[in-house]
Amino acid sequence: MADNRTGGKTVLVTGGSGGIGQAIAAAFGAEGHSVAVHYRSNRAGALAAVEAVRKAGGAGEAFPAEISREEDVDRLFAAVEAAMGPVEVLVNNAGLAWQGLLTDMTLDQWRQVLDVNLTGAFLCCRRALPSMIREKSGCILNVSSMWGQRGASCEAAYSAAKAGLIGLTQALAQEEGPSGVRVNCIAPGLIDTPMNARLGPEALAALAEGTPLLRAGRPEEVAQAAVYLSHAEFVTGQVLAVNGGFIL
Repeated sequence: MADNRTGGKTVLVTGGSGGIGQAIAAAFGAEGHSVAVHYRSNRAGALAAVEAVRKAGGAGEAFPAEISREEDVDRLFAAVEAAMGPVEVLVNNAGLAWQGLLTDMTLDQWRQVLDVNLTGAFLCCRRALPSMIREKSGCILNVSSMWGQRGASCEAAYSAAKAGLIGLTQALAQEEGPSGVRVNCIAPGLIDTPMNARLGPEALAALAEGTPLLRAGRPEEVAQAAVYLSHAEFVTGQVLAVNGGFIL
């Protein structure tokens, strides 16, 4: 096992090259952990996240993988284990959105959204759990969405996948609780990220207006929730909504 250079835990953040992923990685770095930043194609974003982790006081490295492929997930975990040790905190943050009418969506597009958002989380959970169970300790955080709690028009596949993450969270919390492994879920609302920027200024303004706090959230506010859940040792199977009151 590689030396954990900070003396903290080994944290794997999937989708770590995006706005929320970068913030979560940096927040765990500030806690003194070793953070593995996963990315699919945005290497520059992943390296920026690694730099943020190191500046915050943690150890960070970037690892590429296609999260929806079993063999890639196995290689990802093997590489992280060799560099940092077994994953003790898994943050399933990798996500993919598709906007449009369900009747215009192809089967391949449907499968891609579910594969990245839901199947990828399943593969990572399955790969991470054996070492967590052996140690009778571990934390899994699944990043869902407020649209997983209440479906969004023209985002049927995304809503279905994010709702599936909530179900996976609740089921695994019961299944793994006796082994000392906690599984929780974060459901962000409108967050100021490049992914949401594609919605356009009018849609973003309408969503902000429909939020009781009258603004979009910041990636750092989602990261705060992730760090809290990593510490909350008597909290499992829960969905923590970080949405400014959009869904009450």
